[in-house]
Amino acid sequence: MTTTRVVLADDHPVIRAGIRSLLEKAAGITVVGEASNGAEAIRLVRELEPDVLLLDMEMPDLSGVEVAQRLNAAKAPVQILALSAYNDRQYILGMLDSGAAGYLIKEEVPQTIVEAVKGVVRGEKRWANPDIASQLLPTPQKEDPALTDQELKILRLIVNGKTDREIGQEQGMDEQAVAAALDAIFTKLQVTTRVQAAVRAVRKGLI
Repeated sequence: MTTTRVVLADDHPVIRAGIRSLLEKAAGITVVGEASNGAEAIRLVRELEPDVLLLDMEMPDLSGVEVAQRLNAAKAPVQILALSAYNDRQYILGMLDSGAAGYLIKEEVPQTIVEAVKGVVRGEKRWANPDIASQLLPTPQKEDPALTDQELKILRLIVNGKTDREIGQEQGMDEQAVAAALDAIFTKLQVTTRVQAAVRAVRKGLI
């Protein structure tokens, strides 16, 4: 199993310790470094080359937005998950537009944080919990094309929280076929993430 390497950046040691504990209980995730300010977060990303940076929005010296912008400008190969106490739509969009792959509220249940880390490593963008994702849904430009029976089955599995591997096992598909099917579903629903697809599916009564 490939191990996902994570750097935590938060100026509160207690919060870092709590997040580290829950992440290291999850299979396939290890915390390789901790930062207490923005400059240190950038340094650790450059030195340790983690897969994911869990980044607090409010830190000394550099804000989360500034850290994300600098890493994005430097094309650092890291997925950034923002941690914040705010769920204002414009605030969230500002962070995502600065290069973050996802946005988490600090009060998220532990499993949501673990799912977010795994999700952005899989390549999911604009990751958020269903409440936040519903705020970020793009306005459809036209009626969604009809989903095939297989796409509807896969969509139901997404809503039930199944991983790509589990979807493949249940549908008799290899990894590439699952990825292609997800791309087709996202395109038809005019969304960019699994969470947004699930939210739109429920709203439209597709499942």
